[in-house]
Amino acid sequence: MRFNPGGRTAALSLIFAACLAGAPAFADVDVAGVRVPEQLAEGSQAMTLNGAGMRTRFVVKVYVAALYVTTKSHDAAALIDSTQPRRMRLRMLRDVDSKSLDGALQDGLRDNTSSQELAALIAPAERLSRLMSDIGAAREGDVIDLDFDARGVAIASNGKPRGRIDDPAFARALLRVWLGDSPAQASLKKALLGN
Repeated sequence: MRFNPGGRTAALSLIFAACLAGAPAFADVDVAGVRVPEQLAEGSQAMTLNGAGMRTRFVVKVYVAALYVTTKSHDAAALIDSTQPRRMRLRMLRDVDSKSLDGALQDGLRDNTSSQELAALIAPAERLSRLMSDIGAAREGDVIDLDFDARGVAIASNGKPRGRIDDPAFARALLRVWLGDSPAQASLKKALLGN
């Protein structure tokens, strides 16, 4: 049997093309008319959409939330306790003043954190209030990013860094606003978990 190097190259090319054809294509999703990217690239770190949904209050559309992770998971506790980068992106669907936005976050903290743990998180919760005040009113179309990591959480609005809260326990408590046992909205939690 003769060795045919051209035939081997052709065969490898066919195998490679077949692999590419079977590879999943990344497609953006649409939530309430908002395009939500399937992937985000932040520096050298790529994150994938875990899930996205709409937050409503009574019947009013407030924002589209999208949770980005390095490894997808349907397990809320695993996502909350992870030390890997995670991003909660909120794209506003209406104008919301900073006091209302902060009030909703503080309510979510109280609803998902024991009173003993909450007492230990007073300083970072007050820091969150100051950061929300610095952001001011969030207008329709604005984007607020909460970047969670092993050290805590960083907050940005429309791509502009607003500050960090370096407290891992507070970061976990803040993520429970959406993924905890008493989330801001059960249907949104389900959507963020990719269910």
